Amino acid sequence: MTESEHRMIEILRILDKQKKPTGSKLIANELKEKGFNLGERAVRYHMQILDEKGYTEKMGYSGRQITDLGRKMIEKGLVYDQVDFIQSKFEEMIYLTDFDYRTKKGNVVVNTSTIYDKEAYDIIMDVFRSGLSASNYINVNPIENRNEYEIKTVCGTTTDGIFLNEGIPSIPLYGGLLKIEDYVPTKFTELISYKKTSIPPLDAFISKGMTSVLDVVNDGNGVIPANFRVVPSVAKEKCETIVKNLKEVGINGVITIGNTGENTLGVPVTDGMVGIAIVGGITPFCAAQEEKYNINIKIAEEIGDFSTLKPINNCKPILKAADTSYHEKIPFLLSKSWNLIEEVNFDIEKEKGDIISNVSYVNKEDIDEILDMMGKTYNSNKDYLNPYYKLVPNEKDPSKIGIATICSLSIDGILIKNGIMSNPKYGGLLELTEPPLFVDMISYSGSSLDPHKIFISKNMTSINKNIGPDKILASIKEVPYVARDYTIHLLDILNNIGFSIYKIGKPRELVYNAKVDNYNFGVITGSGLNLIAALKEQNIDVKVKAIEKLIPFEEMEKL
Repeated sequence: MTESEHRMIEILRILDKQKKPTGSKLIANELKEKGFNLGERAVRYHMQILDEKGYTEKMGYSGRQITDLGRKMIEKGLVYDQVDFIQSKFEEMIYLTDFDYRTKKGNVVVNTSTIYDKEAYDIIMDVFRSGLSASNYINVNPIENRNEYEIKTVCGTTTDGIFLNEGIPSIPLYGGLLKIEDYVPTKFTELISYKKTSIPPLDAFISKGMTSVLDVVNDGNGVIPANFRVVPSVAKEKCETIVKNLKEVGINGVITIGNTGENTLGVPVTDGMVGIAIVGGITPFCAAQEEKYNINIKIAEEIGDFSTLKPINNCKPILKAADTSYHEKIPFLLSKSWNLIEEVNFDIEKEKGDIISNVSYVNKEDIDEILDMMGKTYNSNKDYLNPYYKLVPNEKDPSKIGIATICSLSIDGILIKNGIMSNPKYGGLLELTEPPLFVDMISYSGSSLDPHKIFISKNMTSINKNIGPDKILASIKEVPYVARDYTIHLLDILNNIGFSIYKIGKPRELVYNAKVDNYNFGVITGSGLNLIAALKEQNIDVKVKAIEKLIPFEEMEKL
């Protein structure tokens, strides 16, 4: 991605934010604030290019506005930049929050959700009344002539903004899933770092099957979305006072404030800091999704005036005080995987040895039909799919059978076995345009869940859907440039064997829109879960498991 293309992405972001025709002078000023020294004339030149591409359209003398195509370009334009953008987006929202709890006036960060069923609306209201939200203040806007509702709710990030207005630096670290036992918040079970993803962390966890909010409401046991931040320990008492005052005005999402430098709900906290957990503002909507209602959720999309929100009455918070005992920290995926990577002993010349496998489970009685589907999918896209699999018995449930596929981390293990340091960086969603481009990425070192499992759970792949460009699962690895020639040699052999090697980059090259560190080059590989994702697209009941265990390669079959 060139510097000029980078500027155009920023121009599109400015236009998208303005939501009205905007002139070159305002755009030039906005660009200057973002560190781009571009005059009005240069802006007009870039805008002409954007017009020609269909990303913007001229609206007379008022200026230009972004098109739907332009919005799509923002989504997939600079995915490595998008990873940083998520963090900066939340920081911007925190800065723009100016709500004063003393006067109950000012702006708060809001989530905007659209629901399409009255039954879903009723479920959501019940969850609000249980106190499982960042605030019981909402704005409900029924959409005329349709059984739809647009609901604006307070985002948990609002509390960070209020802290900042009181002179307290609040640093969001993670979004995740929080386990509740007998109405007591106990520990986070999954986490994603705000700095390591192109999608908002909580957005990764609001897919069906991830949460169990209704179980918490009904019997006090389950998993809810929550986020975690830290503040300086000297501000703890001040934070506690603010939180107490916020509860009185209807902003009551804080679950717990930890102690200085202490593990809080399973999240390590550095010395001199205090951890704070807050209920995810989208929690009530997750409950409706659990009941298979379709909902469109946009997290921290805008700032809204608190006066436009109205309270839900008869709310009775159900959560008890959080468990303050020590819990083992949640390991991120890469730290869990290094031991398996080290144990890979595949011999390239003999084509024998252990590789890392994903093992996903399906109904045993359907296995013949499923293997037939996998074969057809592979034959329709051999360039991007791995043909190897092994059927694995399920000792716990004989009615299920496992399908083991080759995990892309096997390639890191093979390279390392041959003396080349290979560092898995991101799992991503690769759109097969020309050239292919990553449209979303999550870091292996910043997520406790396999990124590809997240993309599958959110139905983000498009391998068999025939809707627009195919979207498949892929990974990017980083290798020292000094080892490039030998790496190419080894990967050529692996590719001929059947491992999915998509591209070997050059030093400092953007590879399929993904960035690697200086003095390294990128390697793009396919995921063994692509065939599993294709099954899910065809409505096959499959329990996806990633990075499960070692399997001898020679025991695998080929489609």
